[in-house]
Amino acid sequence: MTQTVYLNGQFLSEADAKVSIHDGGWLHGAGLFETMRAENARVFRFDRHLERLCNSARKLLTPLERDGLPSTSAIRELMHRNDLRSARVRLTVTAGSMHADPETDAPMLTVCATASRLFPYPRDLYEKGAHVMICEFRTSPSDPVAGHKTTGYLPRLLGLREAQRAECLEAVWFTTANRLAEGSISNVFVVRKGVLKTPPLDTPVLPGIVRKEVLDIARALNVEAQEAPITIDELLDADEVLLTNTMMQIMPVVRIERHDIAEGRVGPIAKKLLEEYRNRVKKECSDK
Repeated sequence: MTQTVYLNGQFLSEADAKVSIHDGGWLHGAGLFETMRAENARVFRFDRHLERLCNSARKLLTPLERDGLPSTSAIRELMHRNDLRSARVRLTVTAGSMHADPETDAPMLTVCATASRLFPYPRDLYEKGAHVMICEFRTSPSDPVAGHKTTGYLPRLLGLREAQRAECLEAVWFTTANRLAEGSISNVFVVRKGVLKTPPLDTPVLPGIVRKEVLDIARALNVEAQEAPITIDELLDADEVLLTNTMMQIMPVVRIERHDIAEGRVGPIAKKLLEEYRNRVKKECSDK
């Protein structure tokens, strides 16, 4: 079946969707992306995804207005054309042609959205918990793209590849100052004595959509939540460890390399947070 994509305001077949070989994303990895999860042809927290993308574009590429991005109705049309109700939606924005004359041509970003079949993580992982490893790479606070979701994703993919080779779901990154940062594709939370903690944004870490939602849910459930630096000892001594991203939602971790977390059992706070998160997704993405 031929897939339909959204490219610069048009719906095109994959075969007809062309991006210049002079595009900054192709030449230099000068691009941003959002991975979004859609249920019933509705993306959860779509506005927050667009807001994050626009914030990063303003800092790293060029100012990007919301009307330059696909609307909710455009994403629904994209899913309809691909015969999808639940989907993994990716929105990519790159720097556009590097052959433009800076004196006469306004910056023209390339905007592309795709929708593909959603493959949820195995149910067994949520019930029994995931295994992760410590990544050998480090996040530097001086990295100008740290904290942004850029198309220069190779380091993260290399970390994830090492985790997969070790039969782990994720690789957890620390900073050059040995503070917990995030996973290759996720944000990280720890629970200790009933307190939920996650590294602050200036660690730096990605301002995850699910990360923010989890902090909101915790406060709504009267679970104390903090954004604070976390050491390796605090990670290993945690009562619970959680990973979050749009695809996995909230994933409990029960083992870090050879070290078991809470005797290798999924904890109660992870269960409560995941239940409420899924309730919110169901409510926002209901088939009205």
